[in-house]
Amino acid sequence: MSATTHSIQVRVNGRLLSADVAPRYALADFLRERAGLTGTHIGCGEGVCGSCTVLVDGASARSCLTLAVQADGAEVTTVEGLGEAAGLSEVQAALLEYGAFQCGFCTPGIVVLIEELLTEVDAGARPSTEDVRDRLAASLCRCTGYAPILAAATACVAARVTREAR
Repeated sequence: MSATTHSIQVRVNGRLLSADVAPRYALADFLRERAGLTGTHIGCGEGVCGSCTVLVDGASARSCLTLAVQADGAEVTTVEGLGEAAGLSEVQAALLEYGAFQCGFCTPGIVVLIEELLTEVDAGARPSTEDVRDRLAASLCRCTGYAPILAAATACVAARVTREAR
């Protein structure tokens, strides 16, 4: 470690990564360049579009605005960490079923937001359609017009609530 870098350890998708990083090095850059996880997209670089959304200790965060040093000691989950080894995750399958993406650029951030919402459902939350809409407002999609994204997310929430009620 030099005066211009900081040593960090971050658990990314269950894998412990150690690195020396500059103080102003964005978490998005760390994930893409150091961890090789390119599913985290960098769109606006200003925290507006949501394409870079990841989970940091279970809460959604804009990785373009979060510094890598802020994630020292944290558990970071990217869209790659949310997939299923055998195929598409429940969220990804719903997005596909509802035609909820076209170019796919915003999809990683949207998947992360829906997965975060489903974790809350698992903990007892019962979000309304308006709650789902508010959550998804954190990501911009210029292709689909949100109706299919909202439908897919609402279907995922309804299916999870039904499973939790059993």
